[in-house]
Amino acid sequence: MNLILIQPNEMNDGDRVHLSGERAEHIRGVLCATPGKLLRIGLLNGPKGTGTVEELRGKDVVLSCTFETENPPRPAVDLLLALPRPKVMKRLWAQLAALGVGRIILTNAEKVERCYFDSHVLEPDFYTARLIEGLQQAGDTILPDVRIIRQLKPFLEDELDSVFPNIGKRFLADPSGTQNIFQCLEKPGEKCPMSGKILLAVGPEGGWTPYELEMFAACGFQTFHAGPRILRTDTACVALLSTLTLLSATDEK
Repeated sequence: MNLILIQPNEMNDGDRVHLSGERAEHIRGVLCATPGKLLRIGLLNGPKGTGTVEELRGKDVVLSCTFETENPPRPAVDLLLALPRPKVMKRLWAQLAALGVGRIILTNAEKVERCYFDSHVLEPDFYTARLIEGLQQAGDTILPDVRIIRQLKPFLEDELDSVFPNIGKRFLADPSGTQNIFQCLEKPGEKCPMSGKILLAVGPEGGWTPYELEMFAACGFQTFHAGPRILRTDTACVALLSTLTLLSATDEK
């Protein structure tokens, strides 16, 4: 953990919080904290701050907390992902939060097995815990919004614009693309090609069908390829989000 995340309802004693379980074990065993030690903390969906170790009570830890006045910004990249196999999604949750995603839309597609939607990995309690794990690794506090869509076509036709009203660019990753992401961003006269929000669509491991590609194109998505290699869903997500996040951070400077 590079940041100890605290739930707002845990702050029930003024500026003090009583931690137990995994976070307390990490503070005591990994950070070797003693009274007076300063720790990096954050309020879930709130500001970052500093926690001062006040007491070590058995296996528990008591912190005195101070927080910054402003919340961290929500990541500029949103992800529309064709639901992968449950075991892939299980390990992907924390990685998505660590890389920085504002919203995660999990959708059906022609090559997505319907039974995937019945998996426990889509239960809010399950994925929230993994998202928090990723946030603590990355040192962020803003939990990605998650939405699960069982029908892709109605969502694209009827809801996409209202769900993503301020998206500046829409990109779709597919081997059929004739340009890579950098070439898509090279627009004459654009001083800052990565400015504004970005929506990235990543398909199933079997790929989007030609009909699905046409639907995305009609909704303003630019198709790009990720190189000559065919990547698995989790590898593609990590590689593409890392690239877009880095480019977005570079353009902010």
